[in-house]
Amino acid sequence: MAVFSGRDLGCERGERLVFEDVSFDIPGGGVTELRGANGSGKSTLLRMMAGLLAPTDGTILWNNIPVSEDADAHRARINYIGHLDGVKGMLTVTENLRFWGELTRGQQTDKQIRDRADLALATFGIAKLADLPARSLSAGQRRRTALARLIMRPALIWLLDEPATALDTSALAALDHAMAAHLGAGGIVVMATHEAIRQPTPKVDLDEFARRAAAKHRAAA
Repeated sequence: MAVFSGRDLGCERGERLVFEDVSFDIPGGGVTELRGANGSGKSTLLRMMAGLLAPTDGTILWNNIPVSEDADAHRARINYIGHLDGVKGMLTVTENLRFWGELTRGQQTDKQIRDRADLALATFGIAKLADLPARSLSAGQRRRTALARLIMRPALIWLLDEPATALDTSALAALDHAMAAHLGAGGIVVMATHEAIRQPTPKVDLDEFARRAAAKHRAAA
């Protein structure tokens, strides 16, 4: 079984040690929450996992091999949705999804991209918004559109930064269903969240690691 791991990860921002000695192991079909106060490093750790930021210390691994040894392969297994929606207001909802599909085309045909856009619209309950310009959407509708990008490209690892922001009850149910299907197919989900998840999941509490880093900084001062 595939395993996504981190070993003794540390992050410095400016001259401040944000966290250190963070480790995790997430097998296929596993979900992990990143918890912690604002500034504890949740978004930073997600960016490290996505290969967008190099750790100050430690290593991100896939099946015990550092992901830095094949950065292209690691990018291909990642779907990353940040806390910003990244939705283009001048495009319709469908055009946004197809644009994303084109950017991440891989071996997909035009028809497959169109079919995936239709599936993404249905999965997140935004089919009725398909032809609306994104600039006219509410915050929750924009967030659904952003999350619908998860369906546009097959990827083993979903990295989600505060995915529940602005979502109503039906949208949360759609997200929960999409994650359950992904996990059931052997995928991996890592999410930074302040929201209560419906079922118990393993957690990485970055407050603990941030406190350790702060104590070390004070001791060295």
